[in-house]
Formats: sequence, structure tokens, C-alpha cells
Amino acid sequence: MINKKKDRPSILIVDDERGTREALGRFLRMDYDVTLAEDGEIGLNLLARNNYDLVLSDIRMPGADGMTVLNESLKKTPPPPCILFTAYGSIEAAVEAMKHGAFDFVTKPVNLDQLDILIQRALESGRIKEENAELKKRLDSKFGVKNIIGNSGVMQAIIENVRQVAPTRATVSITGESGTGKELIAQALHQLSGRTGKFIPVHCAALPETLLESELFGHERGAFTGANEQRKGRFELADGGTLFLDEIGEIPLSTQVKLLRVLETRSFERIGGVETIETDARVVCATNRDLAAMVAEGKFREDLYYRLDVVTIHLPPLRERQEDIPPLVNHYLTHFAGENGRPGMNISENAMSALCSYPWPGNIRELRNCVERMVVLTRSNTIDLDNVPVNIREKITPGITKTILGTHSCDLEHNENV
Repeated sequence: MINKKKDRPSILIVDDERGTREALGRFLRMDYDVTLAEDGEIGLNLLARNNYDLVLSDIRMPGADGMTVLNESLKKTPPPPCILFTAYGSIEAAVEAMKHGAFDFVTKPVNLDQLDILIQRALESGRIKEENAELKKRLDSKFGVKNIIGNSGVMQAIIENVRQVAPTRATVSITGESGTGKELIAQALHQLSGRTGKFIPVHCAALPETLLESELFGHERGAFTGANEQRKGRFELADGGTLFLDEIGEIPLSTQVKLLRVLETRSFERIGGVETIETDARVVCATNRDLAAMVAEGKFREDLYYRLDVVTIHLPPLRERQEDIPPLVNHYLTHFAGENGRPGMNISENAMSALCSYPWPGNIRELRNCVERMVVLTRSNTIDLDNVPVNIREKITPGITKTILGTHSCDLEHNENV
């Protein structure tokens, strides 16, 4: 396939009226790379072989008409915007074409100045869509379920649960020890949700009570000392997207009341304000605390607990899913070897077995830091048992320094192709 994209945008003109076709070609060639097609069949053949930034097509042509050209252009990746030419008597057909994906239409005889403005708008729209598609692709690669590493049955079940829950509006609670990857799960839920707004994280434990309410709901100018200007809160910024409340168990009871109201009414007022602001933020929260026990102790509102606990995803600690350690080690080894300009690094079976035997109280976060340290401090291309941090070697199973392959429950993997 020939890629027609060059420094100048490329335009395909499909029109069976020679005079219109050639006049448009002469006008547009001053600024664009133009290809002419004298009927719909030729236009379809050109579309099949080339990529264009924009398609201009007459809607009424013998044989393959403008709707056929439009449908073919929509099959391209990414699809170029399509503008249709129509006579006054065919405006209904053009409007119907817009419902099926046409960017716009112009009536004949064509006003060239009007067409020039419309072309610029269409090209800008196509550029933005292409950039958004590329951005989504990069974000999916970084935050999608493919980045959730785990071969164990429990992790595969979690990944399937994320896929099922993500497109819904249900509030999700992610539980698990510190370092198990709760924010990664929250990011994946957002990426798969189809929501067009932003992913806005709030680390509740990092904010004092006096600032947390302002961070969540915003404030008006003069609402308190130091409020020199109006400020939007995280609920407002996350409208149409996802608000991730990390360590939600740290939210004070006074703020819990207001949070409950937002979840129930999807509306709030900024501090010091009287205007009611609607929000379509989907809430995902995370905690390493036992909220049910906090409810029993009177430290967490029961009504808020049930509002948050619609869907719960529990991430088990790494020591309970040791079969996930080798793929995680290999993943981080590849990442940090590349980041530090050391391609070709691998890890010995004894070193891998030692890592599998360690209980990882800091979970994946601790494992990640450990692999980075080993990559940086190991002089050879192979990480061996001697390169495993001392604190880990001191706590592993006795005799691990000898030949232990086949004696450990962990599924050992040797990374030879980093």
C-alpha cells in the first residue's frame, strides 16, 4: 500500500463531472497533494491502494456513488474525513450520509472559499482524531490490562473482572496491601471504560483534613484565608472521566458526609459557593485498610461504605501468588536493562529461585525496586545469586544457595532474551 501522506495534506477528489473535478483540482493543488478520480469505481480503487488525509466526493454518480465511497473511506485506519458534494435536490441524501459518518456536505455549484474553510476544519478534525487514537494506543499500552502482569489463576480472574466492570458506571473498591498495584488496576478500569474525561488521582492520606475538602470539591475566591481565586476541585476536573480516591480509609468523617452526597446526587457545591455543580465522574477507590472493621469501630460511615462497596476487586499479596514473580521479574528486568543502556541482561535460575522464595512484604513495589537495584549494581550481563540483595538472601529458604531447581513451588523461568 502506498502512503500518500507527505508534508502537504493529500486529498482525493471523486466526481464524474469533468469540469467540476478539474476546477477543484486546479484550485486545491496550490496547497494540497491532489488526486482526481473520474468516477466512483476509480475512487474506490485508489482508496484501496492509498491513504489520504481527506476525501471529496460527489454524492450522485453512476455505479459506485458517494455513499459507497464514504463507506470505503470509513474502513481505513484511521478513516479520512469525507466531504460530499450534492445538488439542492439531494440535500436529504447528504444529511443522511452525515449520520453515517460524513464530515459535512456542500451544495453545487461549489463556493470555493466556503470549501477551503471546510477542508481546513476537516483536516484539523482528522489530525485531532489521529492524535487521540495514538494517545489512546500509548495509554492502553501503559495502563491497559496487557500491562497487568500475572499468570496465576487469581490474577487472570482479576483481569477478567476488570474487563467486565470497566464499561459500567459502578463504583469500584480496590483492596489489598500496600504495593500490590491498586492504582494500576484503577488506570486499567479507566482505559477500558470508554469514558472521554481524564483519570484524576487523589492520594487522600497525603492531604491534611483542611486541604482535602478543597481538593475534592474546589473553592470560591475568598472562601477562606489564602483562597485568592476560584479553584476547581477534583470532582469537577474528573467530569466525564474517573476519580481515583487512593487510601480512602484516611478520609475524615466530616468529609465522608460530603463525599456520600456527591455519590448519591452526582452534584456538589464548591467551598464558599452556592452554585450546584453536576458531575459525571466515575469513582474508583482503593485502600489497604479493613473498611468493614472501621465501620464497626465508628471510624467510617456505614452508608458511605455500602455506597463504595458496589464492586470490590481484591489484590492478593505477592507471597500468595508466587507463580507471578518470574514474569514480573522478567518484565522489570527488560524495562530497567533498556532504561540503563544494558540490553542483553538476564537472570540465573538460582537468583530467580531466591526471589521466588522471598515473602515480599512490600509486594510488587518492593520487587520493582529490587530488580532496578540489581540491574544497576550487577557488572556482568547475568544477575546471579550473589547480586540478590543481602536482606533477601538472609530470609530465603535454607539451602537456597545450592541447587534448588525442582524443590521450590515457584514456577521458575530463565530470562535469556531480554
